[in-house]
Amino acid sequence: MAIRTRITELLGIEHPIVQGGMQWVGRAELAAAVSNAGGLGLLTALTQPDPDALRAEIARCRDMTDKPFGVNLTILPSITPPPYAAYRDAIIESGVTIVETAGYAPQEHVEHFKQHGVTVIHKCTAVRHALSAERMGVDAVSIDGFECAGHPGEDDIPGLILIPAAAARIRIPMLASGGFGDGRGLAAALALGADGINMGTRFCATREAPIHQNFKQAMVDADERATDIIFRTYRNSARVARNSISQQVIALEREGKPFAEVAHLVKGARGLEGLTGGDTEHGVWTAGPVIGLIDDIPTVHDLVARIVSEAEAVIHQRLVPMIHR
Repeated sequence: MAIRTRITELLGIEHPIVQGGMQWVGRAELAAAVSNAGGLGLLTALTQPDPDALRAEIARCRDMTDKPFGVNLTILPSITPPPYAAYRDAIIESGVTIVETAGYAPQEHVEHFKQHGVTVIHKCTAVRHALSAERMGVDAVSIDGFECAGHPGEDDIPGLILIPAAAARIRIPMLASGGFGDGRGLAAALALGADGINMGTRFCATREAPIHQNFKQAMVDADERATDIIFRTYRNSARVARNSISQQVIALEREGKPFAEVAHLVKGARGLEGLTGGDTEHGVWTAGPVIGLIDDIPTVHDLVARIVSEAEAVIHQRLVPMIHR
């Protein structure tokens, strides 16, 4: 059996499961594994140091899978922004046909991708942003509830409300993101009006995820309370795994310290050093409260197959028998 939705049709995939575009984690070995399992894997453009490196990573992914995969391009406000146009060109010239955009003011990027026939999914944290993206011409949106890892926005609306609120107002296909890690979540997302799910944290705790085993085991050992929201006072909230660094950042924010005084604790290079070296206390690292639902480290193939079979069982064995005419 299979679950067919507007997302599977749009993206040409077997299962309505998309891997989140995660900094440092969205590399070829993970993206290809997700695509080979029937979902959609995503490379993370800005994980690569320059557009030529992204071209090489796209080629490496293509060597690992003949299934559809995409690239995430996240646009963040910055004093010295990356060469986004050059990254866009690398994506287009490499023949990638699916892109997930996220972040600030994506219109220029969406228009350029659409001119070249690229299917665009835009990640949003609010219904108003999803409606704006729809008007902009994107093909689908991914709506992130407050439970998501990374940047949940500033509205604090959980998925149980945000997903149906978005589904009631937008017409294009929609992925639900934030807090998804098993078949119960997939079934719930479909019931709430989504056409599939976007998973980040859960895919980190798989054998193919290119991070140190210590981080995977830390997710297995943690419960749903083991995350922190940092950068609240800077209006750039980020959900990360709770450790000594995240707690230190929160303490400094409570003292009213400016970002300049916490920047050394949270810089990306420091986080990467931890992910590769295995020290879960070295820097901040992104994770959502879905870690409370993670109790093993399977292959991506086994995880995807399990989620789909669980969702089908929830629908057919639990929900349908509840209906009495």
